[in-house]
Amino acid sequence: MSLSLTHGKSLDIGQVGIAPEDLTPLGSGPIELSTWFADRKPDTKYPIDLEIGCGKGTFLVQQAQHEPDINYLGLEYARKYWRYAADRCRRRGLNHIRIVCTEAATFLHQYVREATFRQVHIYYPDPWPKRRHHKRRLIQPAFLRQLHHILEPARCNEPTTGRILIATDHLEYFLWMQEQVADVKPLFNSQAFERPHSASPDERVGTNYERKYKAEGRSVYGMTLVRQEI
Repeated sequence: MSLSLTHGKSLDIGQVGIAPEDLTPLGSGPIELSTWFADRKPDTKYPIDLEIGCGKGTFLVQQAQHEPDINYLGLEYARKYWRYAADRCRRRGLNHIRIVCTEAATFLHQYVREATFRQVHIYYPDPWPKRRHHKRRLIQPAFLRQLHHILEPARCNEPTTGRILIATDHLEYFLWMQEQVADVKPLFNSQAFERPHSASPDERVGTNYERKYKAEGRSVYGMTLVRQEI
């Protein structure tokens, strides 16, 4: 663990962090994710939001404090960031967050039931700018179809349900995303990006990456995808 990330402090993931070895074997079927939040009020059904690629956990920390009646699940592949984010949430007593060290597509396909998440947040995913690496980009038709499967249906009386919120600083990747969304019509209706409630007035999301990019004068592009019935 680099000193630049932890400042020499030991990290304790507590019950927030879920390691790959804590998951059931691949092929064993979906996990009842609500059991990960069993220490909350009994007989209360809490919606679950998902963040894919939560990094150091900045968005999860600020959003979970803003919306205590929502459970939050973060997925982070890089173990050093996963440990840091889990420790950060634990220290703040945010018991309605769980962070899994895993690869997103595999986790969603293997462990998540249909209509599980209220919303999905994807902020500043790796743009993989070289053409030969485009196949590694997260936003692809197959992945969008998987997200459609695991999202709750959109409901008129609950406007934050059945949505994917995406932000990037990479214009070419943003244009690519628009093409991928068009390829899976009519699964989603693409709308203007809606800023999360926890973001400051001068921010789109408020992640570490965004604050760095803003200081560099970069533009931010975003979209909100609303799940459609087919």
